[in-house]
Amino acid sequence: MARILLADDDIELSGMLVDYFTDEGFDVDVAYDGLTTLNKISVNRYDLLILDVMMPHQNGFDVLRELRMQSLLPVLMLTARGNDIDSIVGLELGADDYLAKPSNPRVMVARIRAILRRAEIQGDRRNGSGEPDKIILDDLVMHTGSRTVTCGNNPVFVTSTEFSLLDVLLREAGNVVSKADLSERALGRKLSRYDRSLDVHVSSLRKKLGPMPDGQERIKTVRGVGYIYSRN
Repeated sequence: MARILLADDDIELSGMLVDYFTDEGFDVDVAYDGLTTLNKISVNRYDLLILDVMMPHQNGFDVLRELRMQSLLPVLMLTARGNDIDSIVGLELGADDYLAKPSNPRVMVARIRAILRRAEIQGDRRNGSGEPDKIILDDLVMHTGSRTVTCGNNPVFVTSTEFSLLDVLLREAGNVVSKADLSERALGRKLSRYDRSLDVHVSSLRKKLGPMPDGQERIKTVRGVGYIYSRN
């Protein structure tokens, strides 16, 4: 049973979501402010954090910023409906995905399960099952067993979503991967028209990995189609 921490200061909404998620088979804990959220994460094991932006005693962005200094716990960010800036900031700080409030609980459960599936696949690889131990391309090494990435012999810390995106791009290196295909394979959902998640995650990967040894861009955008990981 996956254990989820729901961080939201709306007590009534949180109670409704706890009931719904529990009926869906999740073990749910609740925090109503940012400080309590970080304290609970420090002493308990969770499989996923649902994090609202607007909270007292450290807002969601502050919580995520501090969390990412010490943990790669998957995070589903809840942002104000129609506020694209909040969504982009959350993704840039390391959220795995986001949803605008209010959201249909069924949609939330689908997103939760997609994130947990990615984490479970990576856990299987860490335990020695599944695919080959590592993928090597030029100066980049992705260890599928330990879920780690090194570039130029330096460790690169990536979120579970970034790891999934990089996994797909490396396996298709030299070939263009459409945004629609990348969304289904890496995020576990169909690409929606105004979804900026892929663009922000790829931008984050570019910053973390830097250019190729010869100076060319490592992940190139094919305008109107998708992305391609360069290979020498």
